[in-house]
Amino acid sequence: MESNWKQKIKELSKNEEARKELENLFAEVIEEREQFQSDLSLLEAAIKNDYDSILITELDLEEPGPRIVYVNDGFTKMTGYSREEVIGKTPRILQGPKTDRAVLDKLKNRLKEGKSFFGQAVNYRKDGSEFVNQWDIHPLTDEEGNITHWVSYQHDITQRKRAEKVLIDTQKEFDELRESSQKTVLDVDLQGTVVMANKAFRELVGYSKDELKQMKVWDFFPKKYRDSLKKRFDDGADEERFDGRHFKGIIRHKNNVPIQIEGNTTLLDLKDGTLIRADINNISMQKRIIDTLKKRNHDFGRIVKKASEFTYRLQLKNGEPLFETVSEEFPIFTGLSSEIVQEKGGFKKFVHEEDLEKVKEHYKKVLEGQSCTCSYRVHTADEDYVEIVDYAKPEWDNSNKSVVCISGAVSLKHENEAAV
Repeated sequence: MESNWKQKIKELSKNEEARKELENLFAEVIEEREQFQSDLSLLEAAIKNDYDSILITELDLEEPGPRIVYVNDGFTKMTGYSREEVIGKTPRILQGPKTDRAVLDKLKNRLKEGKSFFGQAVNYRKDGSEFVNQWDIHPLTDEEGNITHWVSYQHDITQRKRAEKVLIDTQKEFDELRESSQKTVLDVDLQGTVVMANKAFRELVGYSKDELKQMKVWDFFPKKYRDSLKKRFDDGADEERFDGRHFKGIIRHKNNVPIQIEGNTTLLDLKDGTLIRADINNISMQKRIIDTLKKRNHDFGRIVKKASEFTYRLQLKNGEPLFETVSEEFPIFTGLSSEIVQEKGGFKKFVHEEDLEKVKEHYKKVLEGQSCTCSYRVHTADEDYVEIVDYAKPEWDNSNKSVVCISGAVSLKHENEAAV
């Protein structure tokens, strides 16, 4: 190639001095171009494990723009289009019947404001096949800070979306802990779309799995609350809005019956995106259960000894849960002194031996900051035992060294003569 351009320069040069000057100039241009190419290859190599595709467009968002000015090899592999086929076109060539218009409108509005955008929608390859494209779009600026182009980092998350429900449903914590403890769980993405709802939530609202796939989270709420909730998602789902938030409100069953709920939300930072998980309590159901139990209390007088709440403070010492304190309600219904509980390895002395492992696992989760429920048996001073349901809501103390647990325990008296 070098001999070709040198020959062309020689033919076009007026004299030897001009030829040498042009050769030097071309050599500098070629060296600069090769340096840019090397830098670009290095950049692509550095981020190829994080992104399937990179696409750069011009600034103008209105049709016929934004025109594509650059795509990497990952883009051609992901979409089936060659560079020559897409340069000068717009990313709209990837859109089709199932592409969510609401997501595109939100994307356009964010970019008009000069802001980054993270989202996903169904796109189409050159052969017409569908794939789920996840975008991470950012502005590119010049030395003066003016936006000149948009760069879009993209993932084909089709397989992840297909496997997402299976992955969530097969989580041990979800299958064995949440379902067995009757917790109600809903996961939504940053666009408010329902990604996963466990059986308890489906029964709560009366919708099937297929129906829930077409719904947004605000669809469950009365009309007067929908706009405000939708605005939270439109403004951007960040930690301040959704992570560690407690909520109360009314949702609607499919047959329009109101249900009073409360719960907490957390952000799940998965490899391919973020989900918002809501752990929900059905307050309406709890109230009905409490009323029913009160009415039928006299029928269970021989079995139910008492219902109580107690608090205890836990810390982890040498890998073992250790009680720092326990409130006075605990010894009242067990007959065991707080000193026994607070001894090293104390929980092993009062917890039924068959329940030790699950209790240890329960305390471990509590010390990790998780709210969880565990039913286990506790030996009493009269050589009997009571069964308690410990629903721990951990709150870290000011020193962040131990966890204060506010726990409700229903103590069921197991009398020897009543055993069956």
